[in-house]
Amino acid sequence: MDASRLVRKNEWEWHIAPERGMHVPGVLYADQALVEAMDDKVFEQITNVARLPGIVKASFAMPDAHWGYGFPIGGVATFDPDAGGVVSAGGVGFDISCGVRTLLTNLTVGDVEAYKTDLADVLFASIPAGLGSRGDIHLSDDQMNEMLAGGADWAVRCGWGEKVDLERIEEHGMSAGAVPGFISEHARKRQRSEMGTLGSGNHYLEVQKVVEIFDPTRAAAMGLKLDHVVVSIHCGSRGLGHQIGSEFLKRMALAAADHGINLPDRELACAPLDSSLGREYLGAMRAAINCALANRQIITHLAREAFGRVFPNASLNLLYDVSHNTCKEEFHEIGGLRKRLFVHRKGATRAFGPGHPELPDPLCQTGQPVLIGGSMGTESHILAGTEKSESLAFSSACHGAGRAMSRRQATRRWKGRKLVDELAERGIIIRSPSLRGVAEEAPGAYKNVGAVVDAAHGAGLARKIARLEPMICIKG
Repeated sequence: MDASRLVRKNEWEWHIAPERGMHVPGVLYADQALVEAMDDKVFEQITNVARLPGIVKASFAMPDAHWGYGFPIGGVATFDPDAGGVVSAGGVGFDISCGVRTLLTNLTVGDVEAYKTDLADVLFASIPAGLGSRGDIHLSDDQMNEMLAGGADWAVRCGWGEKVDLERIEEHGMSAGAVPGFISEHARKRQRSEMGTLGSGNHYLEVQKVVEIFDPTRAAAMGLKLDHVVVSIHCGSRGLGHQIGSEFLKRMALAAADHGINLPDRELACAPLDSSLGREYLGAMRAAINCALANRQIITHLAREAFGRVFPNASLNLLYDVSHNTCKEEFHEIGGLRKRLFVHRKGATRAFGPGHPELPDPLCQTGQPVLIGGSMGTESHILAGTEKSESLAFSSACHGAGRAMSRRQATRRWKGRKLVDELAERGIIIRSPSLRGVAEEAPGAYKNVGAVVDAAHGAGLARKIARLEPMICIKG
Protein backbone atom coordinates (compact mmCIF):
# COMPACT_ATOMS: atom_id res chain seq x y z
CA MET A 1 0.00 0.00 0.00
CA ASP A 2 1.24 3.48 -0.85
CA ALA A 3 1.57 5.20 2.53
CA SER A 4 1.46 8.62 0.85
CA ARG A 5 -2.27 8.08 0.28
CA LEU A 6 -2.80 8.15 4.05
CA VAL A 7 -2.44 10.88 6.66
CA ARG A 8 -0.11 9.82 9.45
CA LYS A 9 -1.42 10.90 12.86
CA ASN A 10 1.38 9.35 14.93
CA GLU A 11 3.78 6.41 14.82
CA TRP A 12 0.95 3.86 14.94
CA GLU A 13 -2.16 5.55 13.50
CA TRP A 14 -2.99 6.40 9.87
CA HIS A 15 -6.14 8.00 8.44
CA ILE A 16 -7.93 7.96 5.11
CA ALA A 17 -9.95 11.14 4.68
CA PRO A 18 -13.64 10.66 3.76
CA GLU A 19 -14.33 11.08 0.05
CA ARG A 20 -16.64 9.75 -2.69
CA GLY A 21 -19.50 8.66 -0.50
CA MET A 22 -17.55 7.68 2.61
CA HIS A 23 -19.58 8.48 5.72
CA VAL A 24 -16.58 8.22 8.05
CA PRO A 25 -12.79 8.15 7.69
CA GLY A 26 -10.69 5.04 7.46
CA VAL A 27 -8.24 4.38 10.30
CA LEU A 28 -5.32 1.93 10.24
CA TYR A 29 -3.27 0.98 13.28
CA ALA A 30 0.20 -0.14 12.18
CA ASP A 31 3.76 1.05 11.75
CA GLN A 32 4.99 2.24 8.38
CA ALA A 33 6.52 -1.08 7.38
CA LEU A 34 3.26 -2.94 8.06
CA VAL A 35 1.24 -0.33 6.14
CA GLU A 36 3.53 -0.52 3.12
CA ALA A 37 3.36 -4.32 3.18
CA MET A 38 -0.46 -4.28 2.98
CA ASP A 39 -2.09 -4.95 -0.38
CA ASP A 40 -3.75 -1.98 -2.10
CA LYS A 41 -6.97 -3.99 -1.87
CA VAL A 42 -6.97 -3.29 1.89
CA PHE A 43 -7.20 0.46 1.16
CA GLU A 44 -10.09 -0.16 -1.23
CA GLN A 45 -11.95 -2.36 1.23
CA ILE A 46 -11.52 0.05 4.16
CA THR A 47 -13.00 2.86 2.09
CA ASN A 48 -15.85 0.70 0.78
CA VAL A 49 -16.84 -0.31 4.33
CA ALA A 50 -16.90 3.40 5.22
CA ARG A 51 -19.68 3.85 2.63
CA LEU A 52 -22.11 1.45 4.32
CA PRO A 53 -25.25 2.96 5.92
CA GLY A 54 -25.20 3.79 9.61
CA ILE A 55 -21.48 3.28 10.21
CA VAL A 56 -20.14 5.31 13.13
CA LYS A 57 -16.77 6.86 13.94
CA ALA A 58 -14.53 5.08 11.39
CA SER A 59 -13.81 2.03 9.28
CA PHE A 60 -10.89 0.44 11.14
CA ALA A 61 -8.08 -1.92 10.15
CA MET A 62 -5.89 -3.71 12.68
CA PRO A 63 -2.10 -4.17 12.30
CA ASP A 64 -2.53 -7.64 10.75
CA ALA A 65 -4.96 -6.42 8.06
CA HIS A 66 -4.97 -8.09 4.66
CA TRP A 67 -7.39 -8.60 1.79
CA GLY A 68 -10.57 -10.51 2.63
CA TYR A 69 -14.09 -11.09 1.34
CA GLY A 70 -15.83 -7.69 1.41
CA PHE A 71 -14.26 -6.48 4.64
CA PRO A 72 -10.49 -6.75 5.05
CA ILE A 73 -9.34 -9.45 7.45
CA GLY A 74 -8.53 -7.39 10.52
CA GLY A 75 -11.42 -5.02 9.78
CA VAL A 76 -13.64 -3.48 12.48
CA ALA A 77 -16.80 -1.50 11.76
CA THR A 78 -19.61 -0.43 14.08
CA PHE A 79 -23.19 0.38 13.09
CA ASP A 80 -25.97 2.32 14.81
CA PRO A 81 -29.42 0.68 14.47
CA ASP A 82 -31.05 4.07 15.11
CA ALA A 83 -29.27 5.59 12.11
CA GLY A 84 -30.13 2.95 9.52
CA GLY A 85 -27.18 0.77 10.44
CA VAL A 86 -26.67 -2.59 8.77
CA VAL A 87 -25.37 -6.06 9.51
CA SER A 88 -23.10 -7.57 6.86
CA ALA A 89 -22.42 -11.26 6.41
CA GLY A 90 -19.21 -10.26 4.64
CA GLY A 91 -18.28 -8.19 7.69
CA VAL A 92 -18.43 -11.29 9.85
CA GLY A 93 -16.92 -13.78 7.44
CA PHE A 94 -17.48 -17.41 6.56
CA ASP A 95 -15.82 -19.05 9.57
CA ILE A 96 -18.18 -17.48 12.07
CA SER A 97 -16.67 -17.22 15.56
CA CYS A 98 -13.37 -18.70 14.54
CA GLY A 99 -11.39 -18.08 17.70
CA VAL A 100 -8.68 -19.07 20.12
CA ARG A 101 -8.78 -20.48 23.63
CA THR A 102 -5.70 -20.93 25.76
CA LEU A 103 -5.38 -23.45 28.59
CA LEU A 104 -2.88 -23.19 31.44
CA THR A 105 -1.17 -26.41 32.52
CA ASN A 106 0.73 -27.40 35.66
CA LEU A 107 3.51 -28.85 33.49
CA THR A 108 6.96 -27.41 32.90
CA VAL A 109 8.78 -27.42 29.59
CA GLY A 110 11.04 -30.16 30.96
CA ASP A 111 8.05 -32.31 31.85
CA VAL A 112 6.70 -32.19 28.30
CA GLU A 113 10.06 -32.47 26.52
CA ALA A 114 10.60 -35.87 28.10
CA TYR A 115 7.42 -37.26 26.51
CA LYS A 116 6.87 -34.83 23.63
CA THR A 117 6.59 -37.39 20.83
CA ASP A 118 4.19 -39.55 22.83
CA LEU A 119 2.04 -36.50 23.60
CA ALA A 120 2.00 -35.42 19.94
CA ASP A 121 0.88 -38.87 18.84
CA VAL A 122 -1.88 -39.10 21.46
CA LEU A 123 -3.21 -35.61 20.65
CA PHE A 124 -3.19 -36.32 16.91
CA ALA A 125 -5.06 -39.59 17.45
CA SER A 126 -7.59 -37.96 19.80
CA ILE A 127 -8.58 -34.79 17.94
CA PRO A 128 -9.76 -35.09 14.32
CA ALA A 129 -8.12 -32.56 12.01
CA GLY A 130 -8.15 -31.76 8.32
CA LEU A 131 -10.53 -30.86 5.51
CA GLY A 132 -13.95 -32.44 6.08
CA SER A 133 -12.78 -34.13 9.27
CA ARG A 134 -15.44 -36.00 11.23
CA GLY A 135 -15.53 -36.91 14.90
CA ASP A 136 -17.22 -39.54 17.03
CA ILE A 137 -20.08 -37.20 17.97
CA HIS A 138 -23.19 -37.41 15.78
CA LEU A 139 -26.00 -35.03 16.69
CA SER A 140 -29.71 -35.77 16.38
CA ASP A 141 -32.07 -32.97 15.37
CA ASP A 142 -32.91 -32.22 19.00
CA GLN A 143 -29.26 -32.27 20.03
CA MET A 144 -28.39 -29.96 17.16
CA ASN A 145 -30.96 -27.41 18.31
CA GLU A 146 -29.75 -27.65 21.90
CA MET A 147 -26.14 -27.13 20.81
CA LEU A 148 -27.00 -24.14 18.60
CA ALA A 149 -28.90 -22.51 21.45
CA GLY A 150 -26.58 -23.47 24.29
CA GLY A 151 -23.00 -23.24 23.02
CA ALA A 152 -20.26 -24.19 25.47
CA ASP A 153 -22.83 -24.31 28.26
CA TRP A 154 -24.57 -27.16 26.38
CA ALA A 155 -21.23 -28.95 25.92
CA VAL A 156 -20.46 -28.75 29.64
CA ARG A 157 -23.95 -30.04 30.51
CA CYS A 158 -23.27 -32.99 28.21
CA GLY A 159 -20.08 -33.80 30.10
CA TRP A 160 -17.48 -32.15 27.86
CA GLY A 161 -15.79 -29.89 30.35
CA GLU A 162 -16.31 -28.16 33.65
CA LYS A 163 -18.76 -25.46 34.69
CA VAL A 164 -15.87 -23.26 35.82
CA ASP A 165 -14.76 -23.10 32.17
CA LEU A 166 -17.79 -20.95 31.35
CA GLU A 167 -16.51 -18.08 33.49
CA ARG A 168 -13.54 -17.69 31.13
CA ILE A 169 -15.46 -17.54 27.84
CA GLU A 170 -17.00 -14.49 26.20
CA GLU A 171 -20.68 -14.21 27.17
CA HIS A 172 -20.13 -17.13 29.58
CA GLY A 173 -20.01 -19.58 26.71
CA MET A 174 -23.43 -18.87 25.19
CA SER A 175 -24.43 -16.19 22.72
CA ALA A 176 -27.88 -14.91 23.66
CA GLY A 177 -30.41 -14.36 20.90
CA ALA A 178 -29.45 -17.41 18.86
CA VAL A 179 -32.32 -18.73 16.74
CA PRO A 180 -31.58 -22.28 15.52
CA GLY A 181 -34.73 -22.15 13.37
CA PHE A 182 -33.02 -19.66 11.03
CA ILE A 183 -30.36 -22.21 10.06
CA SER A 184 -30.95 -24.26 6.93
CA GLU A 185 -31.08 -28.03 6.81
CA HIS A 186 -28.01 -28.05 4.57
CA ALA A 187 -25.98 -26.11 7.15
CA ARG A 188 -27.12 -28.52 9.86
CA LYS A 189 -26.20 -31.51 7.72
CA ARG A 190 -22.68 -30.19 7.23
CA GLN A 191 -22.21 -29.87 10.99
CA ARG A 192 -23.92 -33.02 12.21
CA SER A 193 -20.68 -35.02 12.55
CA GLU A 194 -18.12 -32.21 12.80
CA MET A 195 -18.32 -31.36 16.51
CA GLY A 196 -15.02 -31.78 18.30
CA THR A 197 -12.93 -31.37 15.13
CA LEU A 198 -10.29 -28.80 14.17
CA GLY A 199 -10.99 -28.58 10.46
CA SER A 200 -8.39 -27.32 7.99
CA GLY A 201 -6.73 -24.07 6.90
CA ASN A 202 -5.04 -22.14 9.68
CA HIS A 203 -6.75 -24.10 12.47
CA TYR A 204 -4.62 -25.92 15.00
CA LEU A 205 -4.08 -27.24 18.49
CA GLU A 206 -0.69 -26.17 19.75
CA VAL A 207 1.32 -27.08 22.84
CA GLN A 208 3.37 -23.99 23.67
CA LYS A 209 6.01 -22.88 26.16
CA VAL A 210 6.02 -19.49 27.90
CA VAL A 211 9.39 -18.02 26.94
CA GLU A 212 9.07 -14.34 27.86
CA ILE A 213 7.03 -12.27 30.30
CA PHE A 214 6.54 -8.57 29.51
CA ASP A 215 4.21 -7.64 32.37
CA PRO A 216 4.98 -9.77 35.46
CA THR A 217 2.07 -8.46 37.55
CA ARG A 218 -0.61 -9.12 34.96
CA ALA A 219 0.99 -12.38 33.86
CA ALA A 220 0.88 -13.64 37.46
CA ALA A 221 -2.77 -12.62 37.77
CA MET A 222 -3.52 -14.61 34.60
CA GLY A 223 -1.61 -17.65 35.88
CA LEU A 224 1.17 -17.43 33.29
CA LYS A 225 4.58 -18.69 34.42
CA LEU A 226 7.90 -18.65 32.64
CA ASP A 227 9.02 -22.06 31.33
CA HIS A 228 5.56 -23.54 31.86
CA VAL A 229 3.41 -25.09 29.16
CA VAL A 230 0.10 -23.86 27.78
CA VAL A 231 -2.23 -25.25 25.13
CA SER A 232 -3.93 -23.11 22.49
CA ILE A 233 -6.85 -24.22 20.33
CA HIS A 234 -7.74 -22.30 17.15
CA CYS A 235 -10.90 -23.31 15.29
CA GLY A 236 -14.45 -22.19 14.60
CA SER A 237 -17.93 -23.17 13.48
CA ARG A 238 -16.72 -25.50 10.71
CA GLY A 239 -19.10 -26.26 7.81
CA LEU A 240 -22.14 -24.77 9.53
CA GLY A 241 -20.67 -21.28 9.76
CA HIS A 242 -19.46 -21.37 6.17
CA GLN A 243 -22.88 -22.42 4.91
CA ILE A 244 -24.65 -19.68 6.88
CA GLY A 245 -22.27 -17.09 5.45
CA SER A 246 -22.77 -18.32 1.88
CA GLU A 247 -26.57 -18.41 2.12
CA PHE A 248 -27.06 -15.02 3.76
CA LEU A 249 -24.55 -13.24 1.52
CA LYS A 250 -26.62 -14.32 -1.47
CA ARG A 251 -29.90 -13.29 0.15
CA MET A 252 -28.50 -9.93 1.28
CA ALA A 253 -27.09 -9.14 -2.16
CA LEU A 254 -30.45 -9.86 -3.82
CA ALA A 255 -32.37 -7.80 -1.25
CA ALA A 256 -30.04 -4.77 -1.09
CA ALA A 257 -31.91 -2.70 -3.67
CA ASP A 258 -35.25 -3.37 -1.93
CA HIS A 259 -33.76 -1.85 1.22
CA GLY A 260 -32.45 1.16 -0.69
CA ILE A 261 -28.83 0.09 -0.22
CA ASN A 262 -26.35 0.87 -2.99
CA LEU A 263 -23.53 -1.61 -2.43
CA PRO A 264 -20.03 -0.30 -3.24
CA ASP A 265 -19.02 -3.95 -3.60
CA ARG A 266 -21.33 -6.97 -3.92
CA GLU A 267 -19.17 -8.75 -1.33
CA LEU A 268 -20.36 -6.16 1.20
CA ALA A 269 -23.90 -7.51 0.99
CA CYS A 270 -25.82 -6.40 4.06
CA ALA A 271 -29.29 -5.78 5.47
CA PRO A 272 -30.68 -3.15 7.86
CA LEU A 273 -30.38 -4.24 11.46
CA ASP A 274 -34.09 -3.60 11.97
CA SER A 275 -35.17 -5.62 8.90
CA SER A 276 -36.49 -9.17 9.01
CA LEU A 277 -33.49 -10.34 6.98
CA GLY A 278 -31.08 -8.58 9.31
CA ARG A 279 -32.73 -10.13 12.36
CA GLU A 280 -32.67 -13.57 10.72
CA TYR A 281 -28.97 -13.29 10.04
CA LEU A 282 -28.22 -12.18 13.60
CA GLY A 283 -30.17 -15.14 14.96
CA ALA A 284 -28.37 -17.59 12.69
CA MET A 285 -24.95 -16.00 13.26
CA ARG A 286 -25.39 -16.19 17.05
CA ALA A 287 -26.28 -19.85 16.73
CA ALA A 288 -23.07 -20.34 14.73
CA ILE A 289 -21.13 -18.57 17.50
CA ASN A 290 -22.60 -21.12 19.89
CA CYS A 291 -21.52 -23.91 17.55
CA ALA A 292 -17.93 -22.63 17.60
CA LEU A 293 -17.93 -22.23 21.38
CA ALA A 294 -19.28 -25.75 21.81
CA ASN A 295 -16.71 -27.09 19.34
CA ARG A 296 -13.77 -25.53 21.20
CA GLN A 297 -15.22 -26.78 24.49
CA ILE A 298 -15.40 -30.37 23.21
CA ILE A 299 -11.86 -30.16 21.84
CA THR A 300 -10.74 -28.89 25.26
CA HIS A 301 -12.25 -31.98 26.85
CA LEU A 302 -10.53 -34.24 24.31
CA ALA A 303 -7.21 -32.47 24.93
CA ARG A 304 -7.57 -32.93 28.67
CA GLU A 305 -8.18 -36.63 28.19
CA ALA A 306 -5.17 -36.92 25.87
CA PHE A 307 -2.87 -35.13 28.29
CA GLY A 308 -4.16 -37.35 31.09
CA ARG A 309 -3.06 -40.46 29.22
CA VAL A 310 0.52 -39.19 29.08
CA PHE A 311 0.61 -37.14 32.28
CA PRO A 312 -1.90 -38.64 34.79
CA ASN A 313 -1.59 -35.64 37.14
CA ALA A 314 -1.87 -32.95 34.46
CA SER A 315 -4.36 -30.13 34.82
CA LEU A 316 -5.53 -27.88 31.98
CA ASN A 317 -7.41 -24.83 33.23
CA LEU A 318 -8.96 -22.34 30.84
CA LEU A 319 -7.31 -18.92 30.72
CA TYR A 320 -9.77 -17.43 28.22
CA ASP A 321 -11.63 -18.03 24.96
CA VAL A 322 -11.98 -15.22 22.42
CA SER A 323 -13.93 -15.20 19.17
CA HIS A 324 -13.01 -13.58 15.88
CA ASN A 325 -15.45 -13.12 12.97
CA THR A 326 -18.50 -11.87 14.85
CA CYS A 327 -21.01 -9.06 15.06
CA LYS A 328 -21.65 -8.27 18.72
CA GLU A 329 -24.35 -6.07 20.23
CA GLU A 330 -22.49 -3.80 22.65
CA PHE A 331 -22.80 -0.44 24.38
CA HIS A 332 -20.21 2.22 23.58
CA GLU A 333 -19.90 5.96 24.01
CA ILE A 334 -20.57 8.12 20.96
CA GLY A 335 -20.64 11.89 21.30
CA GLY A 336 -20.83 11.65 25.07
CA LEU A 337 -23.82 9.28 24.99
CA ARG A 338 -23.87 5.58 25.79
CA LYS A 339 -25.38 3.89 22.74
CA ARG A 340 -26.43 0.42 21.68
CA LEU A 341 -24.29 -0.50 18.68
CA PHE A 342 -23.39 -3.54 16.58
CA VAL A 343 -19.65 -4.12 16.25
CA HIS A 344 -18.38 -6.20 13.34
CA ARG A 345 -14.96 -7.72 13.99
CA LYS A 346 -13.63 -9.73 11.07
CA GLY A 347 -10.30 -11.29 11.91
CA ALA A 348 -10.23 -9.13 15.03
CA THR A 349 -10.86 -9.76 18.69
CA ARG A 350 -12.70 -7.96 21.45
CA ALA A 351 -10.24 -6.33 23.88
CA PHE A 352 -12.12 -5.02 26.91
CA GLY A 353 -10.00 -3.04 29.32
CA PRO A 354 -9.61 -3.43 33.11
CA GLY A 355 -12.80 -3.07 35.10
CA HIS A 356 -15.16 -4.00 32.28
CA PRO A 357 -18.31 -5.59 33.76
CA GLU A 358 -18.20 -8.57 31.37
CA LEU A 359 -14.82 -9.76 32.66
CA PRO A 360 -14.61 -12.44 35.39
CA ASP A 361 -13.29 -11.20 38.74
CA PRO A 362 -9.79 -12.70 38.39
CA LEU A 363 -9.28 -10.78 35.12
CA CYS A 364 -11.00 -7.56 36.10
CA GLN A 365 -7.71 -5.87 36.99
CA THR A 366 -5.69 -7.22 34.07
CA GLY A 367 -8.05 -6.49 31.19
CA GLN A 368 -9.41 -9.13 28.85
CA PRO A 369 -6.83 -11.61 27.56
CA VAL A 370 -6.17 -11.04 23.85
CA LEU A 371 -4.85 -14.24 22.30
CA ILE A 372 -2.69 -13.64 19.22
CA GLY A 373 -1.85 -16.82 17.34
CA GLY A 374 1.25 -16.97 15.20
CA SER A 375 1.62 -19.03 12.08
CA MET A 376 2.68 -22.66 12.28
CA GLY A 377 6.16 -22.84 13.81
CA THR A 378 6.33 -19.22 14.96
CA GLU A 379 5.68 -17.45 18.23
CA SER A 380 2.27 -16.54 19.64
CA HIS A 381 1.42 -13.81 22.15
CA ILE A 382 -0.92 -13.09 25.01
CA LEU A 383 -1.93 -9.48 25.44
CA ALA A 384 -4.58 -7.72 27.53
CA GLY A 385 -7.15 -5.09 26.67
CA THR A 386 -6.42 -1.52 27.73
CA GLU A 387 -8.42 1.40 29.08
CA LYS A 388 -7.51 3.27 25.88
CA SER A 389 -8.81 0.62 23.47
CA GLU A 390 -12.44 1.64 23.98
CA SER A 391 -11.80 5.12 22.56
CA LEU A 392 -9.53 3.85 19.77
CA ALA A 393 -11.52 1.11 18.04
CA PHE A 394 -14.49 0.07 20.19
CA SER A 395 -12.29 -2.17 22.38
CA SER A 396 -10.87 -4.17 19.46
CA ALA A 397 -7.45 -5.61 18.68
CA CYS A 398 -5.76 -7.80 16.09
CA HIS A 399 -6.14 -11.58 16.09
CA GLY A 400 -3.03 -13.07 14.46
CA ALA A 401 -0.08 -12.53 12.19
CA GLY A 402 -2.07 -11.98 9.00
CA ARG A 403 -1.24 -13.60 5.68
CA ALA A 404 1.50 -12.14 3.52
CA MET A 405 0.73 -14.37 0.53
CA SER A 406 -2.08 -16.62 -0.69
CA ARG A 407 -2.25 -20.33 0.00
CA ARG A 408 -1.64 -21.06 -3.67
CA GLN A 409 1.51 -18.93 -3.63
CA ALA A 410 2.67 -20.73 -0.49
CA THR A 411 2.32 -24.19 -2.05
CA ARG A 412 4.40 -23.05 -5.01
CA ARG A 413 7.19 -21.93 -2.73
CA TRP A 414 7.25 -24.58 0.02
CA LYS A 415 6.83 -28.34 0.30
CA GLY A 416 5.04 -29.78 3.30
CA ARG A 417 7.44 -32.65 3.95
CA LYS A 418 10.46 -30.35 3.96
CA LEU A 419 8.73 -27.92 6.33
CA VAL A 420 7.88 -30.72 8.76
CA ASP A 421 11.52 -31.84 8.76
CA GLU A 422 12.87 -28.30 9.17
CA LEU A 423 10.56 -27.61 12.10
CA ALA A 424 11.50 -30.95 13.68
CA GLU A 425 15.14 -29.81 13.60
CA ARG A 426 14.05 -26.79 15.65
CA GLY A 427 12.33 -29.08 18.18
CA ILE A 428 8.79 -28.46 16.91
CA ILE A 429 6.71 -31.55 16.17
CA ILE A 430 4.07 -31.18 13.45
CA ARG A 431 1.23 -33.66 13.07
CA SER A 432 -1.12 -33.13 10.14
CA PRO A 433 -3.23 -35.27 7.79
CA SER A 434 -2.21 -33.08 4.84
CA LEU A 435 1.29 -32.11 3.73
CA ARG A 436 -0.32 -29.68 1.28
CA GLY A 437 -2.09 -28.06 4.22
CA VAL A 438 1.28 -27.71 5.97
CA ALA A 439 2.72 -25.98 2.90
CA GLU A 440 -0.25 -23.61 2.71
CA GLU A 441 0.39 -22.55 6.30
CA ALA A 442 4.17 -22.18 6.03
CA PRO A 443 5.56 -19.66 8.53
CA GLY A 444 6.90 -17.54 5.68
CA ALA A 445 3.40 -17.14 4.23
CA TYR A 446 2.50 -14.87 7.15
CA LYS A 447 3.57 -11.47 8.41
CA ASN A 448 5.95 -11.11 11.32
CA VAL A 449 3.65 -11.65 14.30
CA GLY A 450 6.09 -9.85 16.59
CA ALA A 451 5.78 -6.69 14.48
CA VAL A 452 1.98 -6.98 14.52
CA VAL A 453 1.95 -7.36 18.30
CA ASP A 454 4.35 -4.45 18.77
CA ALA A 455 2.02 -2.26 16.69
CA ALA A 456 -1.04 -3.27 18.73
CA HIS A 457 0.90 -2.56 21.92
CA GLY A 458 2.30 0.73 20.65
CA ALA A 459 -1.08 1.96 19.46
CA GLY A 460 -2.69 1.11 22.81
CA LEU A 461 -5.14 -1.45 21.41
CA ALA A 462 -3.76 -4.06 23.84
CA ARG A 463 -0.70 -4.42 26.06
CA LYS A 464 1.88 -7.19 25.78
CA ILE A 465 1.82 -9.78 28.58
CA ALA A 466 3.71 -12.91 27.43
CA ARG A 467 5.36 -14.54 24.43
CA LEU A 468 4.89 -18.22 23.61
CA GLU A 469 6.78 -20.59 21.34
CA PRO A 470 5.47 -23.87 19.86
CA MET A 471 6.51 -27.36 20.95
CA ILE A 472 3.81 -29.45 19.24
CA CYS A 473 1.37 -28.38 16.53
CA ILE A 474 -1.63 -30.51 15.49
CA LYS A 475 -2.46 -28.96 12.13
CA GLY A 476 -5.67 -29.14 10.16
